[in-house]
Amino acid sequence: MIQRIQTIYLLLSSITSGGLIFIFNLWISKGEKIFVLDLFSNKSISLQLIPIMFCISSILAIVNIFIFNNRKLQFVIGRILILINLFLLGLLIYQSLMISGEISVSEKGIGMFLPILAILLLVLANKAIKKDEDLVKSVDRLR
Repeated sequence: MIQRIQTIYLLLSSITSGGLIFIFNLWISKGEKIFVLDLFSNKSISLQLIPIMFCISSILAIVNIFIFNNRKLQFVIGRILILINLFLLGLLIYQSLMISGEISVSEKGIGMFLPILAILLLVLANKAIKKDEDLVKSVDRLR
């Protein structure tokens, strides 16, 4: 049953976490746009953790699409993905506040808000998964 609405939500979440991060910049510091790939060359572990978390979120969303036979596990992985994206959002906010010269020099890019979009899509996917699970339980009661 891969043709369900939660598949679309999970696919859009995966595209948001894994594809759009290479298109949109995270922030602009001293006139230079900072993208996710730029963070690998930094020596700070917390900055190197950001692209890894984006990749984990994207991969788990794709894996979550293909475990449609086990809706309970799919729901749990959806919750874990929401927590990963919340952690990622917190990490991005922390890093944006720790940029040197933050007050006068840098500005946020739209890439900072991609985890919020991913969280919204994951919440919608979990809602649809829960709806499917409730439908199956109600049909089982009738038998």
